[in-house]
Amino acid sequence: MRATTLPSAPAVATTVRRLPASKRPLAAASPRLTHQRHVVAPALKVADAAAASVFAAARMRGPIARDAIARVTGLSIATVNRQVSALLDAAILRERADLAVSGAIGRPRVPVEVNHEPFLTLGIHIGAKTTSIVATDLFGRTLDVVETPTPRGPQEAALAVLSASARKYLSRWHRRRPLWVGVAAGGVVDGITGHLDHPRLGWSQAPVGPVLAESLGLPVSVASHVDAMAGAELLLGSRRPSVAPSSTSLYVYARETVGFALSIDGRVHSPTSGPGTIAALPAQSELLGGSGQLESTVSDEAVLTAARRQRIIPAEGPASSMAAVLRTARQGNDAAQALLGERARVLGEAVALLRDMLNPDDLVVGGQAFTEYPEAMPLVEAAFAARSVLPARDIRLTTFGNRVQEAGAGVVSLGGLYADPIAAMRRSLPRRPEAAS
Repeated sequence: MRATTLPSAPAVATTVRRLPASKRPLAAASPRLTHQRHVVAPALKVADAAAASVFAAARMRGPIARDAIARVTGLSIATVNRQVSALLDAAILRERADLAVSGAIGRPRVPVEVNHEPFLTLGIHIGAKTTSIVATDLFGRTLDVVETPTPRGPQEAALAVLSASARKYLSRWHRRRPLWVGVAAGGVVDGITGHLDHPRLGWSQAPVGPVLAESLGLPVSVASHVDAMAGAELLLGSRRPSVAPSSTSLYVYARETVGFALSIDGRVHSPTSGPGTIAALPAQSELLGGSGQLESTVSDEAVLTAARRQRIIPAEGPASSMAAVLRTARQGNDAAQALLGERARVLGEAVALLRDMLNPDDLVVGGQAFTEYPEAMPLVEAAFAARSVLPARDIRLTTFGNRVQEAGAGVVSLGGLYADPIAAMRRSLPRRPEAAS
């Protein structure tokens, strides 16, 4: 995976002036935008439809023969044959005649696998400070990621800059066809309309999904970023054999913000009114500011403020950063280690409180507050064990480490394909210009 930086602001601004996506009427759509333009609710679930099951078997076990697909999915061989034929026609499976069993007769003995090279999906994680744009293949693997400061200013102008950056990024991919766009963001997301309320950015009913759908000419799904990260664990992470598909899983996130998500029976639970909040959970720490609330106690900004106050790092300048705090702690600075240890304690107690309320079968934590300083995880676990009143339970660190934001955005872009691959491929195809208009 290579990480690069997006073009400078002037180049992007020029593109935005030429193509103001949020204002252009549909009748004036350019030839590039003769695709179906729509927002699709995110599908963060383990789908059980026949086509989805067959595609999942090929994705996780391929190359695989049709009779083996029937065994692992429980579908009849006739159903498997029909679905494989449809997925071959849609070009997202391909046959591997070179791997057919010697002496076997007929196509059902020819293994199939995911035809991943011609395609990609585009994920966008809109953070409070940084936005990541990630290209993902059909297995959920990151092909490339770029980062840029999250656009500021009026939401209409910010969305225009964002869509122009995404459009410019896609223009680099000449050998892969984009199929879908997935957006993961903080705040309150309406997955049906693709609108976003994000108080920290000053966005209210921001039409993130519609603007990107029109600008990029692709289906777009928008999800809460914590729901998206829980979806990545569910669909792309390594699930333990002891965790049954019908289990519940609690995902707790902490970095600049804090949040949680529940997966129930193979589906991320997304309330229609938006995710709940744990920002105001009680949390006591004089060392980290004494605000009494979880988010303002354990956020990166809280740690930085405390580190500057104690002169662990300079008050300003390039050395006044979380990276500097982490580096100082690893160099043996007692004050820096105590600060990060205190954050670990507060986080462990908060996770215990959530666990005691919800009592999930599986417990996962993610976000850079946990992953950037794994040396403090024993302190998280100790505080969790001391605070929880239920029987002992392991805490599992996210599969994705510091890549959790890009994995979340990637899985939102793949969810529709995994849930209904044939319909998703149809939605991603261009229509005749007269139909699009």
